[in-house]
Amino acid sequence: SLSPFGPCRIRLVSDPTYASGMAGCASRLVSENGVIGGFYAGFIPILFKQIPYTMAKFAVQGKAAESIYAGMGSEPSKMSKGGNLCVSLGSGVIAGVAAAIISHPADSLLSKVNKAGAGGSGGLMSRLTNIAAEEGFVALATTGLFARCVMIGTLTAGQFGVFDIVMGMVGAKKFHFTDPKNPH
Repeated sequence: SLSPFGPCRIRLVSDPTYASGMAGCASRLVSENGVIGGFYAGFIPILFKQIPYTMAKFAVQGKAAESIYAGMGSEPSKMSKGGNLCVSLGSGVIAGVAAAIISHPADSLLSKVNKAGAGGSGGLMSRLTNIAAEEGFVALATTGLFARCVMIGTLTAGQFGVFDIVMGMVGAKKFHFTDPKNPH
């Protein structure tokens, strides 16, 4: 989380005796680790999680939708609004699961780096390296993955479903970028 409350929440959940509330936790994190180390230790893992997650979500959703339409022998313009919504929901689930799998190791590191004592002492990269070595890649990539796939798959399907509904309500049309040197 880019909000200072994210690390505070994680610290208080993992160690309820750390402080009596958010303000006390924030104050203690800053005094022990400084502002950057206390509140933004997870920024690099956020980048390693969010960039692949977002790229996978949109790339996979687009390809999954194309494959679904091709498998049905149809295209969006030939289908009903309900049919297109079903394709968006189905391709959204596929995209969400792919994004969850791709980003899960970094998300696992992000969850662990804000916990008390995680990764020992030292700088952020040293702590992340220690956590990765302690946990192992397989554990980082698989522990909790099924629940994350269910959660992200349904959330992503919902996002693409809502997107399609709102686009229809406002009369907007989807477009695809084309190569200006090679017009259709």
